[in-house]
This record gives sequence, C-alpha cells and structure tokens, in this order.
Amino acid sequence: MCGIVGYVGFREAYPILIKGLKRLEYRGYDSAGVALLDQESDLNIYKAKGKVADLELEASKHDINGNIGIAHTRWATHGEPNQVNAHPHTSESGNIALIHNGIIENYATIKAKLIKEGITFKSCTDTEVLVQLIEFLQKGHNLTLAEAVQQALKKVVGAYAIAVIEKGNPDTIVAARKSSPLVVGVGEGEFFVGSDASPIIEYTNKVIYLEDEEVAIISKKDGVRVVSLNNTEVRAEISELALSLDEIEKGGYPHFMLKEIFEQPKTLRNCMRGRVSKNHKNIVLSGVLDNIEKFKNARRIIIIACGTSWHAALIGEHLIENLCRVPVEVEYASEFRYRNPIIYKDDIVIALSQSGETADTLAALMLAKEAGAFIYGICNAVGSSIPRITDSGSYIHVGPEIGVASTKAFTGQVTVLTMLAMTLAKAKHSITQEDLTSLISELDTIPDKIQKILELNDQIADIAKIFTYAKNFIYLGRGYSYPVALEGALKLKEISYIHAEGYPAAEMKHGPIALIDQEMPIVVIATHNGMYEKLISNIQEIKSRHGKIIAIVSEGDETVKALADYCFEIPSTLECLDPVLSTIPLQLLSYHIAVCKGKDVDQPRNLAKSVTVE
Repeated sequence: MCGIVGYVGFREAYPILIKGLKRLEYRGYDSAGVALLDQESDLNIYKAKGKVADLELEASKHDINGNIGIAHTRWATHGEPNQVNAHPHTSESGNIALIHNGIIENYATIKAKLIKEGITFKSCTDTEVLVQLIEFLQKGHNLTLAEAVQQALKKVVGAYAIAVIEKGNPDTIVAARKSSPLVVGVGEGEFFVGSDASPIIEYTNKVIYLEDEEVAIISKKDGVRVVSLNNTEVRAEISELALSLDEIEKGGYPHFMLKEIFEQPKTLRNCMRGRVSKNHKNIVLSGVLDNIEKFKNARRIIIIACGTSWHAALIGEHLIENLCRVPVEVEYASEFRYRNPIIYKDDIVIALSQSGETADTLAALMLAKEAGAFIYGICNAVGSSIPRITDSGSYIHVGPEIGVASTKAFTGQVTVLTMLAMTLAKAKHSITQEDLTSLISELDTIPDKIQKILELNDQIADIAKIFTYAKNFIYLGRGYSYPVALEGALKLKEISYIHAEGYPAAEMKHGPIALIDQEMPIVVIATHNGMYEKLISNIQEIKSRHGKIIAIVSEGDETVKALADYCFEIPSTLECLDPVLSTIPLQLLSYHIAVCKGKDVDQPRNLAKSVTVE
C-alpha cells in the first residue's frame, strides 16, 4: 500500500527515484511525488495526480539535480487522490519533506493541537500532520531531525513507514517503520530506501530490514545507524537479497500478470524443489517437521488470510481435514482480529499472505500469539514481517509477484498447503505410504500439466472477446472446486470490473438461479471428481434456463462438452490437486476479458498489491 523509495549517495538521485517508483507502482498509483535536495541545499518538490509517468512530465519542467531525494507513489487512504494530497508533504516552513506509508490513527487530535499553535495545513492527509509535528517538536526543543522524528513517532498511534529529508542537511535521510515494511539498501558509498527490495536490487543486494519502532539515520558520510525510538543503539544486520533483476521485469510480455500466469510451471517447480523426494515417498517441509509434535497434537488448525489467500486457505481446509483428520477453520483476518475469538494454547494458527505484510493478518497473528497458540506463516516475501514474528513457517518461493491480481502466489500457496497436509498426514499415520507416494507422484506432474493448459491461451483469448460486454458472471464449483469458483470470480472483478460471484453449485437453486437468462455467462468447474454427476445436474438446470455455459472439464469429457456453450479441457489429476490446474484457464479468461475491455491489467483501479493498512 503506497511505494516509498529514497536515495543518498554520489549519483544523481532523480533517475534512481523515478525508476524505483515505476517498480513500486503496483503498490499504489493514485498520485506520485519526489523531493530532491540540490547542491545548494534547496528543497525541490514535484507532485502529480495519476501515475509515475504524470510525475515525470511535471518534473521535466523543473530542476531535478541533487544526490539525495525521496519519492512516493500513493494509494489514497486519507484525502482524495490529487496533487495537494500527494506525497511528499512538507512542514509549514518548507524545510522538512516526508513520505509515508500507513495510517496515523490519532491524526485528528494532533492536528487540532497544532492548529491551536497557529500551524496551517494544506492537505487533507494524516501524513501532513506527522511532518508538521516533527517540525513543531524540532523547533520547540532544539532537536536534530532524527531526534524530532523519534519524539514525534512516540506521540502517534497507527502504522507507518516514513522517509524524511531536511533543507540544509544534504547528507542524511531519516527512515522509520512500524507495522509497515521498510528496507535500507547498502551500497558502496551510497544508500537506498524502499518499501520492498524491487527499487534496490539493481544497485545492491545488501539490505537492512528495519523492525517495528526502529529509526535508521542514513548518511552518505557516516553510513547507516539504527536506533530505537528511545535512541538505544540497535545492531543493524545486513542481509543478502535472494532476488534477481530479471524477476521484476516483464521479460517481453505485455503485462506482468500474463508473465506471472505463464511462469507457473517454473514457479511451482521452485516451490517443490528440495521438498519432494526423488523416489516420491516423502515430503520434506522443515517448518512442519521441526515442530511435528505440535502439529500432531493440535486441537485444531485455524487458517487466517485475506482476499486470494483466503481462497487458498479454503482449499487447505479441505486438504488438511481430508488427509489428516484434524478440524480446520478458515477465517478472514479482518474479522478474526475483532471478534474476540476463542483460541486455545494447543491450536495452530496458520497465516497466509503473499506479501507477508498484510495489516489485518499481522494483527490477527499477534492476537493468536498473545493467546499462546503456535503460529505458522506461509508467504512469498523473504524477510517480510510475518516470517519474522511467527514461530515457524514456509516460503512459497514463487518469486516476486508484481501484477496486483494474484496468480502464481495463489497456486504456490495451494501447493505449500498440499505439502503441509501430506507431511502431517504421514506423521499422524492418517494416510498409507502407497497413497502418499501416489499423491506425491501426481503432485510432481502438476507443473507439466499446467504447461499443457497454457497452450489454451489463444483459444481462451478468442472466447474472451465474446464476453467483453457482459455485466455479470456466475462461477460455480463443488468440493475442492468451490474455492476456485470464488477465486475465478475475484480475478474477473479485480481487473475487468465486471460483477462476478462464486457459489457452491448446489446453492444455485437457493437464490442465484433467479439471475440466469440468455444474457448471463456461467462458468462451471466440472472436472471428473467425486461430484461430477451432481454438477451435470446443476448444468442441466442452467441449460434449461438458457444460461451461457463456459465449462472447465477434464480431457476427453464428452458429457459436459455436449451441454456447454464453450469448453476448456484440462489434464486429469487427483481431485485434491484439481484446484491448481482448474484455476489456470480462469486466470487467462479474466486476463483476456480485461485486455479486450482496455483495462489496466497490472494496476486495476482502487487496488494495491500489498494491503498494509486497515
């Protein structure tokens, strides 16, 4: 949610900041801005409503010199997207500039006090309150910039990742974080700041991950010093990024989303690498095996997630209950954290998050931790907040996902949940070795089967043209395929802005059937599984009401093919692995409908990749 980038060093800052903003634009694209300190220590700030390209156009008219600067791309929380509300925000004197990701919850109280002190505000944002508070404390107590930042952050309630520069101080950036990610890149005589590593990796693979309520004082002359809000020295540990520049480039694809859909055979192999034994007799998921007694003795497992991750969690519920015979509950993190949930010390709480920074999921995890439950994280971003606070966990290892609509992270999460279920099932002896070997063998074929499904791309693109002007869609599935129906509907909503709903197919006649007519497209996931015959009956009900049926079927299916208007055939697999295959054509269908409608597939309106605020 919002992108932050900063630079101090020997190079011109502006090109680095703009390139960094473009790599962070998936985090927010309502407005953008940059603040630069030139050699005369003048503070130049340029802002624009819209995307980074609009900022470039605005900045091209002005002085963009300087070896230090901060920049921001925004996803609006406080105040509508416009030039005034865009970051950076400045103090009343214009001496201090600040960029911010997060929400200051007590901004109104602080703002009222500052207004009483005679301070005037230009914007409607909570961020301006913070920069005004910093200057007010600095002047009132004769503080350095870093000291003023520390004192101001003690007075605010909420989440923040900030970077601050000051006129007359052309050597230093002050950065800090709480409940919002921030990373400092360490180069040779130069330093970088980013919401994540994507704007940094081109220049250095050495980074410092700031922890909550830590402040980094980043100086071209003196390097990086990390302190607490109370000015206690903190040992700054330098980590090495496991990220390549190629992973954050489009690689010849028109959109990141299409690239990431087509990467899935590779990313799932990476997800399984080192975890699937060559003889297919064992799964080595060390985060589970190292804590196997806790998993074996768990009263229940609670999976908490948001959005696409919640759909993956529903599939995990089926997998764990079927294979391990352990009760599983799936919770929206945003509801779980405020419901006063009953949590036992012998519960295991699993958090699913692509970014590892989702605010509601983090808060729900902390609630579970305080109650004494064992907490386990499954996420993609190495070094993110969830892996750092959990007792154990597993990375999905699918590489950075830049497209806002999740694709490869979803299939990676489902794959890790599958391996978790198999690991626990073997330990609990709830699966025979013969069945486990069969399941592992089939899992190992999934990347190749996805590769075959991707050959349907042109066919799906042609059919997508027919549905460009649809106003509504219904997605239906049963059993393991019901969460896939939810995910397919979400993908269509996210990037094409067509209203779509996913339902268990049997629930159609309990209300949604009233919507069906010749104008209504219905996507049915009708692969050969335990409820195949039931699904045929559901399709007959749709057919008799003239609905337009798009069916996902197993290769060689003739029965559904005869009933459906359009069919996509996918390779057969075991029922519990079906979701990883059947979701691929739905990703492609959503993508191509959105492209046909001329939508911005990678940056859909009102959405950001990582939701780091409530």
